[in-house]
Amino acid sequence: MNTNCIVAQSGGPTSAINASLAGVIKAINDSDMYDTVYGSLHGVTGVLNDDFINLTDICKSSDDFLICLSCSPAMFLGSCRYKLPDHEKDNSDYKRIFNTFEKLNIGAFFYIGGNDSMDTAAKLTAYAKIIGSDVRIVGIPKTIDNDLICTDHTPGFGSAAKYIATSILEMAHDTFIYELQSVTIAEIMGRDAGWLTAASALARNKYNDTPQLIYLPEVAFSFENFLRDVREKLRNSNNILIAVSEGIRDKSGEYISCSKSSRDIFGHSQLSGVGKTLEQLIKNEIGIKCRSVELNILQRCASHISSKTDINEAFNLGYSAVKHSEAGNTGFMASICRDSTTPYVAHVEYVDVAEVANKVKSVPRNWISPAGNDVSDELVEYIRPLIQGETETSFENGLPRYTNISHLISHSA
Repeated sequence: MNTNCIVAQSGGPTSAINASLAGVIKAINDSDMYDTVYGSLHGVTGVLNDDFINLTDICKSSDDFLICLSCSPAMFLGSCRYKLPDHEKDNSDYKRIFNTFEKLNIGAFFYIGGNDSMDTAAKLTAYAKIIGSDVRIVGIPKTIDNDLICTDHTPGFGSAAKYIATSILEMAHDTFIYELQSVTIAEIMGRDAGWLTAASALARNKYNDTPQLIYLPEVAFSFENFLRDVREKLRNSNNILIAVSEGIRDKSGEYISCSKSSRDIFGHSQLSGVGKTLEQLIKNEIGIKCRSVELNILQRCASHISSKTDINEAFNLGYSAVKHSEAGNTGFMASICRDSTTPYVAHVEYVDVAEVANKVKSVPRNWISPAGNDVSDELVEYIRPLIQGETETSFENGLPRYTNISHLISHSA
C-alpha cells in the first residue's frame, strides 16, 4: 500500500518558497510511491496540532493551482518559529509528531525553510532513528539571506537580490534629480551575513555608480571610518546612496542598533533602526540632508519582480527532494551545486541535514574591499546569474493574481 506525505514551511517567507512547495506537490502527484500530500499549517506546529489541508484535493479542483502557487509571494501554508526541545530532555513533541505520522500513514515529511528549519529536520531525523521509524525526513532550503552552508545559494535569495538591485537603481534615479547635497541610506536585511546587501552592487551600470558605499556584517563597523567615507564620496558627488546590512556590528561585536532585551525563540537578536541611527549621525556630524529607507518585508514578498532562475531552481529542488526520498533516502537537504558561472549551469545534490542546521555561511572576506565599504567584482559576478529571467504573472483587475490564502486568514481569526 502506498503511503502519504506531509509538507510544511517555516521561518521567514520568500518569493520562491511557494515554488518549492509546488515542486513537492507536483512530484508527489507524479509518484508511484506516495498518494495524498497534506499541508501542515504553520510549520511543524500544524503537525503537533493536527492542523492540515489536503493539497492533493486542492490540485484536483484547480487546473492552474501549481502555476499560480509558484509565482505567489510569502508562504501558502503559513509559518512558525517553533524550536523543538532536545528529545533527551523532553520527547513529548516527538511522540505527538510520530503518532500523527502513523495515524495518517505518512511515509515522508518535507520541511521547507532555513537554518532553524533544518535544525527541526535534523532533530526529527535523529529521533526517527532512535525509535526505528521509517518515515523519511527531508529538508528543502530557502532564505533570502543566502546563509545556509552546503549549497551554492538558497532559493529566495535570487529574487530578493533582484528586488534590492532594482530598488537601488530606482532610488538612484530619484536621488540624482536634485543638485543639493544629500545622502540616502538603504537598510537591507541580513543579521549575520551580508549577501543580500552585497546584491545592491548589481544596480551599478555605465551611467550610475550607486550604491557608492556598502557595509556588511562580516567587517567590523566604525562610526569614524563611516563618516570619513561619506565625506570623501561627497567631494566627487552631490548625491550619495549607501547600502547597509541591518546586522552591522562594531569591533566588540555589538550590533550598531538592536533591542538587546528582545530575542526570538532561537536566541537571535531582534534588529531594527540601523538606517535611522546612521541618518541621525550624518545630520549631526556632517549637517546635510539625509534620509533612510528600511526595505523590510518588501525584500521577501516582491513576487512581481522575482527571478525566473530562482523560481525554477526552487521548484526543481522541491521536485528532486521527493524523488530522492522515493529511493529510500532520509535525513538530507536538497542542495544546489554550481557547475559554471558563464554560462550559468547548476545541478541538485543532497547533503546531510545535520551538517546544515544552525550554521551560517558568511561572505568571504576577500570578496569585500580592504576598507570594508564595498564588494568585489567576483561577488557581483557570483550573484548576477541568480537574478536572471522574469516570471509571467497573470493579472486580475489590474493587480497580480496570487494563490488564495483564505485558509490562513480564517485560521488566525
